[in-house]
Amino acid sequence: MKDRVRVSKLMAYILRHGPWDFGLNPDEEGFVEIKDLVNALRTHYPWVTEDFVREIVQKDEKGRYEIRGSKIRARYGHSYPVLLNHEEDRESKVLYHGTLRRNLKSILREGLKPMKRQFVHLSTTYDDAYLTGRRHGSDVVVLLIDAECLRRKGYQVYKAGRRVRIVRHVPPECIVEVI
Repeated sequence: MKDRVRVSKLMAYILRHGPWDFGLNPDEEGFVEIKDLVNALRTHYPWVTEDFVREIVQKDEKGRYEIRGSKIRARYGHSYPVLLNHEEDRESKVLYHGTLRRNLKSILREGLKPMKRQFVHLSTTYDDAYLTGRRHGSDVVVLLIDAECLRRKGYQVYKAGRRVRIVRHVPPECIVEVI
């Protein structure tokens, strides 16, 4: 389990932020050959196999990765431009976003911005949002987002993973509660 988490974190970094640091050249959708990713992962974990990478993808609860043929990509979280072509989520009524309490004042004034990424990441569950916020510190709040408000304001919500949704921006008026 610990090995899977460590390798998954490196996979996420490579596929979302630094493929070129590992000699990879993703296509416009962010895909790279699985065999090339395996070779990149082996620079840190020499024992990694293609089957192990496929197991990580299959068991990933958030659906962070996508395999298409002999290629793999991260489904969300990129800091470089990627054409994602995700299905629009027209069903979700509420979504959640975990953040540190110290960010709350500016978020309530300006809304949620993608910062160094292409999209704002939202969760379909409170627990996922809370755990995401905890990655950055212990004083976490969870924002309740009105997905219908986003749609009324012209923002499309996309299904980026099993329990992950992405949107270009969340205006402050779509943040309905701080939990």
